[in-house]
Amino acid sequence: MRRVTTPETRAHPVRLVITDDCRRSRLTVLFRLLLAAPHLLWAWIFGTAALAVSVIVWLAVLFERRAPGSLHRFVASYVRYSTHLSAYLSLAANPYPGFTGGSAYPVDVEIDPPARQGRVGAGFRLVLALPALLLASAVGGSSAIGMSMGTWFFFGLVTAVSMLGWFASLVLGRMPRGLRDAATFGIGYSSRTLSYLLLLTDRYPNAAPGQVDPPPDLPEHPIAIVVDDDLRRPRLLVAFRGLLVVPHFLWLTLWTVPAALAALLAWVLALALGRVPRFLHRFLAAFVRQSAHVTAFLYLVGRPFPGFVGREGSYPIAVTIAQPARQRRLGVLVRILLALPAVIVSSAYATVVFLLGVLAWFAGLATGRMPSGLRDLGAAAIRYEAQLYAYVFLLTSRYPDASPMLAGREPAEELAEQLPS
Repeated sequence: MRRVTTPETRAHPVRLVITDDCRRSRLTVLFRLLLAAPHLLWAWIFGTAALAVSVIVWLAVLFERRAPGSLHRFVASYVRYSTHLSAYLSLAANPYPGFTGGSAYPVDVEIDPPARQGRVGAGFRLVLALPALLLASAVGGSSAIGMSMGTWFFFGLVTAVSMLGWFASLVLGRMPRGLRDAATFGIGYSSRTLSYLLLLTDRYPNAAPGQVDPPPDLPEHPIAIVVDDDLRRPRLLVAFRGLLVVPHFLWLTLWTVPAALAALLAWVLALALGRVPRFLHRFLAAFVRQSAHVTAFLYLVGRPFPGFVGREGSYPIAVTIAQPARQRRLGVLVRILLALPAVIVSSAYATVVFLLGVLAWFAGLATGRMPSGLRDLGAAAIRYEAQLYAYVFLLTSRYPDASPMLAGREPAEELAEQLPS
């Protein structure tokens, strides 16, 4: 795979680099936790040493505004090691990692040499890092990096996808791409947060998905999301967002009953006809879009007050739903059972979007704007929820894509790059 570095990944001093091919050894997958036991002990020892060194780095930055090169390299090696171990534990990578963080790994992190940092930001680094640590808890869960930051107590996104990836890898001998991308996103954000906390950089971690080198593959899906938002958030609307959304909650509660009946009718007709009739598809699609609009408004992912009918293209965070297509009857028959793994991932995304909504509420009151990284991550979580609803309601037979990426190149683009012109 040819490496392609985007301006966004090049600009950040902490960059995630992925060369993983998704193939997994079933034997090592089966005994992954047992094989990782020596690393878990070593990670605690290495992490304790890195934390002690980071205190010296903190003092050096306060006085000299720059970390000493040797100490910076030691702490950076710990961040790289934690990244490798997290990738191994979460099945985002297959090879057994080294113990020093010095060798290359399929899920690796590049960290720039020490640069000048502000004294004020360094002095209050722990306080400033708290919002990022909370979000890293939700996306990282009990990964090695999460444990090293003391944020392992959340059932995070990485934890959810690694549990499902364990079963999938045992059956397929591969880690599904969407689960791998979700895991690497959580690992990458946690790596940037840990680097910020340990003063390897003064760049605040950005929660935007897609900060990966090379850019991720993102195949088309019948359920997509289009973001057309300018990030401005009027403080008055932010302050009373919870009250403003009450009418929508009441309306959605009333709408849920006919939507459930329509979904049941769609299930019966799809078994008989092999497809969902257009009138049911339109009704259920409007319900899915309306749910997405309300969620986006509640958590400040979208700015304007949404309508009540779920009209396509009526909101800046717009869910697009393809026209009905034929579906296999067997898949229709057991659709609820097939959707259960996606429900687990959706629960993890729900935790993420709730937490980023809380953080965005404070940021919106303080600045009148929604941080772009939080907005993009929230849009990705809403897209996954919409894909799950659409799959359960038989609007599509395509399984929800767990990848949090909002944009990426098609797999065919990579092949085209390798062909002679």
